[in-house]
Amino acid sequence: MRIELKKFGDMLISRPAGREAYLALSAYITKDVEKNEEVAIDFSDVKVMTPSWADEVITKIFQEFPNVHLEHTENPTVQATLKTLREYSGVRI
Repeated sequence: MRIELKKFGDMLISRPAGREAYLALSAYITKDVEKNEEVAIDFSDVKVMTPSWADEVITKIFQEFPNVHLEHTENPTVQATLKTLREYSGVRI
């Protein structure tokens, strides 16, 4: 399963928008995915991502699926946000 975050825009910036994105993911994209299936999160074309948005989406994906890997994380805001999640979310990202 591949999740392309660019489908939610290139500026992923608020907790309410992240909550909405996660609900859409749960309802339409990940609802039939087996728990042990590999999940790839693709950050291609994401210009800005804040910790609040990522906490609502990325953290929850890592809590739900044990086999997640990240792709195209070169963007500095993506890297900074992932670092923040690693430090404060309690989830191994």
